[in-house]
Amino acid sequence: TQPHGIKLLIQDYPYANDGLLIWSAIENWVRKYVNRYYPTSTQVCEDRELQNWYSESVNVGHADVRDASWWPTLASADDLVSILTTIIWLASAQHAALNFGQYPYGGYVPNRPPL
Repeated sequence: TQPHGIKLLIQDYPYANDGLLIWSAIENWVRKYVNRYYPTSTQVCEDRELQNWYSESVNVGHADVRDASWWPTLASADDLVSILTTIIWLASAQHAALNFGQYPYGGYVPNRPPL
């Protein structure tokens, strides 16, 4: 019944409720963009700049965990959609959820004395 296709076990969980709606919006936008730019998976595989970007992101940007088994492959348009959706989610909604509450907490001196 939900637009994202996931049924939550905990109904009153605003982070999940709102987060899944945001995730779905990001994924829908990314899918439309990727499908316009890469109509076939072959084009994803043959784009050397894209493949080199992803390889550098994994092997250089995350050298400490580059051999982890959880890294997705970049062999199809669906793979690219998943990778880009995750990056955009982490840099936007997830970042906001984790970090935007810092000032109200840390900016109140009794919560964090300067000493």
